[in-house]
Amino acid sequence: MSLTLSITSLVAATTISVSALVGDYNPDKLKVALLPDENAATIIQDNKPLASYLEKKLGKKIELIVTTDYSSMIEATRFGRVDLAYFGPVSYTIAKDMMKGGKVDIEPFAARLKGGTTKYQSVIIASSEAELSKIEDMKGKSLQVAFGDQASTSSHFAPKYTMMQAGVQPGDDYNENFTGAHDAVARNVE
Repeated sequence: MSLTLSITSLVAATTISVSALVGDYNPDKLKVALLPDENAATIIQDNKPLASYLEKKLGKKIELIVTTDYSSMIEATRFGRVDLAYFGPVSYTIAKDMMKGGKVDIEPFAARLKGGTTKYQSVIIASSEAELSKIEDMKGKSLQVAFGDQASTSSHFAPKYTMMQAGVQPGDDYNENFTGAHDAVARNVE
């Protein structure tokens, strides 16, 4: 089974620390945090063109950083250890809420544009052995379901919401397992 969900990226955005805009802050190198939704080496490789572009446009060195999980990326942003961060809608909301009243705040200033849109897709996949052709087929099966990170929109909240809308409930119809990254989810389904 492969079902595709189209999600409007309300805030899947690059954010900047507002404190970085204040005063004399003008580092020679900008630290850019990227969502750890895949293997770190793959993420760094895929974003080298972005780093090169930013270096040319800004005249600064760019250091791409992939943290171990979404929580550590949120914390790195919260404590000013990174200058820019790419968040999905859920991780941005968590980060923004955690920073209320603190010395550091974040604001979105760009959204990922792919294929002419800021929408992206989330896919629910199942092993052929599960014999599922639609989400409703999950009811009463006591399945093991792999999600990415708990703060991920596309590999946790969107599929979970879709399953709940179809009457498939965590704890009743399936057990949640968090693998930490999108590619790890796919490997768990093989």
